[in-house]
Amino acid sequence: MGMPITVEVVDKSVTSADIDAAFDYFAYVDDTFSTYKQCSEITRLNMGLLSLAEASDDMKTIFRLAEQTKQETDGYFDMYRYGFCDPSGIVKGWAIYQVAHLLKRRGFEHLYVEAGGDIQTFGTNAEGRQWKIGIRNPFNITEIVKVIYAGDGGVATSGTYVRGNHIYNPKSTDPLTAEVVSLTVIGPDVYEADRFATAAFAMGREGISFIASLPGFEGYQIDQTGRATFTHGFERATRDVSFHA
Repeated sequence: MGMPITVEVVDKSVTSADIDAAFDYFAYVDDTFSTYKQCSEITRLNMGLLSLAEASDDMKTIFRLAEQTKQETDGYFDMYRYGFCDPSGIVKGWAIYQVAHLLKRRGFEHLYVEAGGDIQTFGTNAEGRQWKIGIRNPFNITEIVKVIYAGDGGVATSGTYVRGNHIYNPKSTDPLTAEVVSLTVIGPDVYEADRFATAAFAMGREGISFIASLPGFEGYQIDQTGRATFTHGFERATRDVSFHA
């Protein structure tokens, strides 16, 4: 998927076959939805070699969820750009969610699944404590500025400090301004956190207000001056830190 992936299962009954199944699913998602692979299903759709009616059930699901997200974000989430479809803004969180629940269906209760900085946790870590998730300083990625305790939830961060300016405002042909450099969202699961983090980042400074308007979500936004803005309930799930990773 072009990004680091971590799968950790604390339950003692876990086997290498269980972990392999998780990574096999990620490989399937990449083979299906990667816009960089000539033989992927999404590439064949974009080339007109396949219609959506002929596509897989998972592809139809992603198109349905993307349209739902577009409607719920007033058009700030749109997977079409210059006539081509790139579902990356919704597929990553969805894939992490699917893998986490694949492991849950195998009977595991304590796990952590992360891909490209988006995370789903369940249960507790190997020390029997809540999973801790760090928010990196976008101006110094070796430094953690906040630690989140997400519980059985999801965390997703959209920003420019790792992949550059890869998010666009679908309502404008101009490049996205550099007002906001990082936006982290805590949600009921990683799929929900990821899709809304992507849309909120495209909104610029107004993104954190959008997250604040969503029941059950919290957010932490850092602008180009290093100023942090966060939702009312964010501090309940975090604590201030300043240390090097």
